[in-house]
Amino acid sequence: MVMRTIGAVALGWLMLADGAQAQEKIKVGVTATLEGTYTVLGEDGIRGLQTALKKYGTKVGGKELEFIIASTDATPDSAVRAARKLIEQDKVQLMISPLSGDEGIAVKNFAKTHPEITFINGGSGAQETTYVDPAPNFYRFNMDGAQWQAGLGNYIYKTKGYKKIATVGEDYSFVYTQVFGLVLEYCAAGGQVTNRQWVPLGTKDFASVIAAMPDDVDAIYLGLGGGDAVNFLNQYQQAGGKAHLIGGSIMVDQTILSAKGNAKNALIGTVAASGQGDTWDAPSWQAFVKAYQDAFPPEKRFPSPSLLATNYYGATQALMEALAKVNGDLSDGQRKLREVLNTLVIQAPNGEIKLDNNRQAIGTNFVTEVVDDGKGNLVSKVVAVVPNVNQTLGYDPAVFAKIGLPSRTVPECKKY
Repeated sequence: MVMRTIGAVALGWLMLADGAQAQEKIKVGVTATLEGTYTVLGEDGIRGLQTALKKYGTKVGGKELEFIIASTDATPDSAVRAARKLIEQDKVQLMISPLSGDEGIAVKNFAKTHPEITFINGGSGAQETTYVDPAPNFYRFNMDGAQWQAGLGNYIYKTKGYKKIATVGEDYSFVYTQVFGLVLEYCAAGGQVTNRQWVPLGTKDFASVIAAMPDDVDAIYLGLGGGDAVNFLNQYQQAGGKAHLIGGSIMVDQTILSAKGNAKNALIGTVAASGQGDTWDAPSWQAFVKAYQDAFPPEKRFPSPSLLATNYYGATQALMEALAKVNGDLSDGQRKLREVLNTLVIQAPNGEIKLDNNRQAIGTNFVTEVVDDGKGNLVSKVVAVVPNVNQTLGYDPAVFAKIGLPSRTVPECKKY
């Protein structure tokens, strides 16, 4: 496991206080997937953090903030090890963590063993992290994977005319949550999901998956990300695949659309949904894109921020705004800070975000279509905006609870 101060992660403009001469410090631990199949997502998450700190600075209430980064590999064990080391050895007082779905569930449970530490989610999107037995000291200022699919089911059924689909997804909690959100809306509209395939994280060979794809569907949904998504696209193109594609949130952000090689061009025309859209014309989004671009040389970033950069920016924004409101006061078990976080509403780059009673984000979602921007870059063009998406997706909470938790087979393809 790699441990770093943020100053060692390509952030020359951020100066950390010298230990011998520093004012009182607030130490913030950060974890991101800087190893394994999601490395590229973790790296851009850290760029989002850095972009936020360039705006907000690293001092509050006369106290210097020191950020210490720990690397994970998307597994629950790695996330807990990183969090434990940051807290027990590096003595951090606050955490921005973690990035990936299974990590989120594990870190939520770990947070309960350290009630003195406030955790703000980095980017993980498994539903269970905040929906099931939430930790009172864990806050998530990004929507979960099901919320990130809001609007997609209706769009592919009613606008694109896809009446029957199959799905391929990574076999873990975040993608279960993504497929959950898609299936609920799509099947309620009248669509059919005929086949669901699941592959391990880090899959290299997709030949059998591609061969098993049914021919009698209008489109195939891909719940893949990072190296898995690139491997699939390369092999799918080599196999001559021509099906309409539908993308999960991390299948069609800049971590994939900016990948080297021509395989990504198979995604042109792919409809997807996410907590952001590259072409959104809101001033807040445009300002964030420019700040991200200005913070790093072109060869050290993507043309536009990925979803993980946006999530880590929002988490950092929430932390910095809350710390400013309490003037850096972490006394009394961080009581004042948490009181502020409980009711904090942030004007994030991707829209207003507020929290529900489980400290889970309610926000705006975007239905997108992959297009060439005319300059040789692929971008996610916004085709629909869905405001005020809550964790029960507009369902009555009692009805939603009866559906069950996201899994390989839940929800069933029916109208609830």
